Amino acid sequence: MPTQTAENDDIRVKIKYNGDVHIMYITPGITVDALREELRTICSFGTEQFTMKWVDDEGDPCRIASQQELDEALRLYELEKDTEIIIHESAPG
Repeated sequence: MPTQTAENDDIRVKIKYNGDVHIMYITPGITVDALREELRTICSFGTEQFTMKWVDDEGDPCRIASQQELDEALRLYELEKDTEIIIHESAPG
């Protein structure tokens, strides 16, 4: 479950949306649905669909639409020993 402060193994996530930056911490085993709901709250989305993308080590945005894609982002975070995961949010226009 996402938290505002870090625990031992929590992952720092920087969320960028609409010119704002938010920081939250997630557990390594978070589900894509739980992450989506937390981001929905942080970004004040209603019921509309939105796109989650994380930024890889080469600066490329990679979509997170499934548990497999989230698991890959978390795996690479661990592999690269990154300090945080950056997620860009975009709502359909």
